[in-house]
Amino acid sequence: MDAPVIDGWFTVDGGTAHLLGTRCADCRTVCFPPRTGFCPNPRCAGENLAETRLSRRGTVWSYTNACYPPPTPFVAAEPYTPVTLAAVELAEEGIVVLGQVKDLTVEELHVGMELELTWGPLADGPPVWMWGRP
Repeated sequence: MDAPVIDGWFTVDGGTAHLLGTRCADCRTVCFPPRTGFCPNPRCAGENLAETRLSRRGTVWSYTNACYPPPTPFVAAEPYTPVTLAAVELAEEGIVVLGQVKDLTVEELHVGMELELTWGPLADGPPVWMWGRP
C-alpha cells in the first residue's frame, strides 16, 4: 500500500482498514482524528490520550454526492466522476466520521443503513478510508 493520504488517521492491517483515534484514560472519551494534549470533553481535565483503533462498522447518519470536482490543490479524476460521501455514526463510539463511499450511489443509501470501513485510492493515488457494504 502507498502512504495514506493523511498519515496517522487510518491504517491497513492485513488488507483490513482501521480508523485511528484517541481515547482519554480518565473519562474514556474517544475522538477522531487522533489528537494530543487535553481531552476534548469539557467536563474532563485529562491529558492522557492514547491511540486506539475505532470500530469498523456504523450506520449512515447522512449522505450526499459531490457532483463537482474539488478545487485546486485537490486532484480530481479526468474526466471527473461524481463521488458519494457518507457521514457514518460508529457503532461503539457514537461519533460521526465522514468518508467517501465505495461502489454505492446515493440512490442505494439510506439513513440507518449499516456500512463497514474499507479503503481505496483517491484520484491521485494515495489510499484513504472509505465506507462500503459490510
